[in-house]
Amino acid sequence: MSVDLKDRTVGVIGLGLMGRPMARNLAKAGASLVVHSRSPGPVEELAAEGMSPAASPAEVTARADTVVLMLSDTVAVEAVAAGLMEALRPGHLVIDMGTTAVEPTRRLAEAVRAKGAEWVDAPVSGGTVAAEAGSLTIMAGGSAEAFAKALPLFQVMGQRITHVGDSGAGQVAKMANQVIVALSIGAVAEALALAKAAGVEPAKVRDAIRGGFAESRILDLHGQRMVTGDFTPGGRVVTQIKDLKQAEELAEQSGIQLPALGLSLELFEMLADQGDGGLDHAALYRLFVK
Repeated sequence: MSVDLKDRTVGVIGLGLMGRPMARNLAKAGASLVVHSRSPGPVEELAAEGMSPAASPAEVTARADTVVLMLSDTVAVEAVAAGLMEALRPGHLVIDMGTTAVEPTRRLAEAVRAKGAEWVDAPVSGGTVAAEAGSLTIMAGGSAEAFAKALPLFQVMGQRITHVGDSGAGQVAKMANQVIVALSIGAVAEALALAKAAGVEPAKVRDAIRGGFAESRILDLHGQRMVTGDFTPGGRVVTQIKDLKQAEELAEQSGIQLPALGLSLELFEMLADQGDGGLDHAALYRLFVK
């Protein structure tokens, strides 16, 4: 689908592994981009490509009609939201596309609506590969009107786009996604480690079981990383830990116990403790194969 954003001025705050390709795709679709990040390097890089740098979240908000946040954690989102709130005006749309805790998301959405603006929580799945290709999976929470306003941007950045429900619903969906991802990475890591320990080449085992009931995107992409030993980060171990802690917090608030989630979190924390926190989360395989 071809989407023309030439009538939109979009601010992007947070220009890390995901934010940069997302900003580039919005610019390719014709949007005028105003960019800001904690680190100056990515801002300078995108400014050299024709995007407009801003010195603060408030400046981004003052100059853009829509502000996209792609930040590292809830603390960062709350800090940036406090900065942009002073420049917020009726009609503004703020889209948080990072993975943020549910209760703070709902509080922020309420505060933004009190200013006559809209907040959409729209976390994504697919990693840097999908961000670059514009094929992210996007799960959104917010009013129907706010979702409709955000949809053209989502169509540029993603392929599977779902309006899950009211504010916070997108983040709930992302928590569910991260539980499945983490447990699936663990399953693939243990299975391939078992193959190697039993004297069979893990790459051959991966090839043999693909197409059967064990087939998954995790077995495809992360299984490949495991057999080649290339753990260049798409989604970092430390980010996986942060997301799983938020999922545990949500489970506690919701009154349920998720024992496999707790074990998965412990394993990723062990991986970080051995110095691998900056690697791709597929590096969990390293816990089992030395």
